[in-house]
Amino acid sequence: MGSEDVLKSASTLASYNVLLQVMFRVLTFLLNAFTLRFVSKELIGVVNVREAFRRACLSGEGAGRNWRQAPDPESIPHYVPAVGLFCLSALTELLAEPLWVLAHAHMFVRLKVIAESLAMIAKCLVTVVMVVSAPQWGLYIFSAAQCVYAGFLLLCYVLYFVRFLGSEEAEKKLFPVSRITELLPSRVDHEPLLNWKLTTLTWSFFKQSFLKQILTEGERYVMTFLNVLNFGDQGVYDIINNLGSMVARFLFLPIEESFYVFFAKVLERGRDVRHQKQEEVSMAAEVLECLLKLVLLIGLIITVFGYAYSHLALDIYGGELLSSGAGPALLRCYSCYVLLLAINGVTECFVFAAMSKEEVDRYNLVMLGLSASFLLLSYWLTWMLGGVGFILANCCNMALRIAHSIVYIHRYFLQSEYTPLWGLRPHFAVIIALGVSSVLTACSESIFCCDGGWLLRLVHIAVGAVCLLERAGKAAPSIFSKVRSGSETAFNKPSQRK
Repeated sequence: MGSEDVLKSASTLASYNVLLQVMFRVLTFLLNAFTLRFVSKELIGVVNVREAFRRACLSGEGAGRNWRQAPDPESIPHYVPAVGLFCLSALTELLAEPLWVLAHAHMFVRLKVIAESLAMIAKCLVTVVMVVSAPQWGLYIFSAAQCVYAGFLLLCYVLYFVRFLGSEEAEKKLFPVSRITELLPSRVDHEPLLNWKLTTLTWSFFKQSFLKQILTEGERYVMTFLNVLNFGDQGVYDIINNLGSMVARFLFLPIEESFYVFFAKVLERGRDVRHQKQEEVSMAAEVLECLLKLVLLIGLIITVFGYAYSHLALDIYGGELLSSGAGPALLRCYSCYVLLLAINGVTECFVFAAMSKEEVDRYNLVMLGLSASFLLLSYWLTWMLGGVGFILANCCNMALRIAHSIVYIHRYFLQSEYTPLWGLRPHFAVIIALGVSSVLTACSESIFCCDGGWLLRLVHIAVGAVCLLERAGKAAPSIFSKVRSGSETAFNKPSQRK
């Protein structure tokens, strides 16, 4: 597959992933709203492994309780067999992993979209039917639905590859596998049992994933073990965190996953830029610059408009419960954090695609230090500032990760004529436009929002819509088109600004 085809497939995959994320979130939202009418919120909490589990264990008297079991079988029936079914679904989904990797590596975009869509729809249908017909089954409903999801996912991949492998299309593409049985564990003649180069690289990425989990979910560990926030504040923070991270999950994560595949295929891991194919380096630099411009623009828009519309959004979403306390301040801080998430996603997807195994190991040591400092900073800032401290600690952590990635990218292209980091320098006109928009929307919030009724709220919304469409809307289409056609501009006019 040529570089231009890889770029086109990566762009298409990113677009489809965004649509998939939106569809999944909408379906999940509607499903939760529907099931809450038939089952208890405690049951939903246990399924989602949320705060309800700890609260159930801590409530009531401890005398006579069997502490080896949780939660109470009378409150949450069928817990043990349901956990077994969830484990079975995880194993079933794991069986599909080799096929998923094979499809992802060869850019089978439609297969991923169709398989995950059908599996999600089947899961939702099973949940709805069982909730309506047999709500007394409790956790069996959700564990069975998860098994159906995993089964459909595996079935779609197996059926596709059974049909595809050995076909004329596979032979034309010189596909490396001819029978699905070749994907089963086996010993290849004259080959070692394990590819030690890939094994050590996998181990390095595994350690990195563990450390990233601490950096991503570290505030939850601090909340759980140190009790720096009461349950009410934890609940508000959890809602704000879910709302604020929607854009990151919908848009930035699909971009990161799809273009990681692009960079990994275009660039040779661990090789100096001078020893790479220069047309591939040119394309990678151009696409990286365009992606940085795109996510920077989106992040700045979210930061600017998030400040003026956080209070209104929470008031509409959760009423006075969310908008009267620390909720608006938390969401405003999270709007700034989204900007850092956007930049970090793109820079790290390039860095991880270009790093050698030794560089990944060195970066793991950096992440180990970041993890320890992040946990300490989270505790200290939260003790001083409450929930806002968690977000500020995340901002500091993300800023340090961005700084590391920027240094790596600068060194990577230092011996070449390309400067993709120029994508992080917004045009002066964009800064002026967003600055004016921030002033106008802030004034609009102070005048029209949010105690004057719906008419004044609509006026406030209209002011933001006009600012967004007139000022920011002019820049986005050109950047989107530039990302999609980056291959042409990369070969015609490389990014040379030294």
